[in-house]
Amino acid sequence: MAENVGDDFYVDTTCIDCDACRQIAPATFRDAGDQSVVYAQPKTEEETRLALMALVACPTASIGVMKKHDMRAGIDAFPSLIDENIYFCGFTSESSFGAWSYLIVRPEEEGGNILVDSPRYASQLVKKIEALGGARLMFLTHQDDVADHERFAKKFRVERVMHARDGAGRRYDVERVIETDEAVRLDRDLTIIPVPGHTRGHMVLLYRDKYLFTGDHLAWSPVRETLTAFRSACWYSWTEQTRSMEKLLDYSFEWVLPGHGRIHSDTRPGMRSHLERCIEWMRATR
Repeated sequence: MAENVGDDFYVDTTCIDCDACRQIAPATFRDAGDQSVVYAQPKTEEETRLALMALVACPTASIGVMKKHDMRAGIDAFPSLIDENIYFCGFTSESSFGAWSYLIVRPEEEGGNILVDSPRYASQLVKKIEALGGARLMFLTHQDDVADHERFAKKFRVERVMHARDGAGRRYDVERVIETDEAVRLDRDLTIIPVPGHTRGHMVLLYRDKYLFTGDHLAWSPVRETLTAFRSACWYSWTEQTRSMEKLLDYSFEWVLPGHGRIHSDTRPGMRSHLERCIEWMRATR
């Protein structure tokens, strides 16, 4: 594309504008309206590493290079540590429109590792997850972000968890089907909260009353500088999604880790304030 700057990293016209590269390597990639472009070539070793991570994570292989690079710098970076025992899997999938998936690393005595939504099934990533202890549970927030869940389930023999209203049993044949609208406590650290709206069966996962994995229900908006929902990408009911957002006021958390949109952390009072602002905005747009 003519909008790309420089003679090395570039983004081609197959880009689907999923935002992954701009989150991973903001010094290199920028939004050009309907897709990402390179607006500045990496200048440092760290910027180059992040750009290579973006290349590896890209769901459509739309990022390329014209010079020789050691791709292991990008490949070996995933899963990428976010905080404590929370990792970003990278290797996003086109079938999930580049949605982010996560790995929670836990000792076996605490129930083992958890995949939150499914990344692309890439051998390099699979080996890294295996080295971290594999996975015992796969929490699928909703039907949009299931990607290669079947291959991961077969490889690691995970128990998949999904809501019935998003086709958990009849379409995806998962092992544990959630049918209630009430919160479900999986163990002392994990709480499933059904939040219909974006889809009929959307759910979020609260871990240690600190990390909220939100799928496409809730994310940070760098433009509005607060938590937000996606009005233009609400496939079921905005009214229901607003009600579901209000349910989250009953919970305390410090992190929002979405499938789409930006990750954000704050104090518990700070998060509650942002959540209240989000709800107020949603009510006004019904």
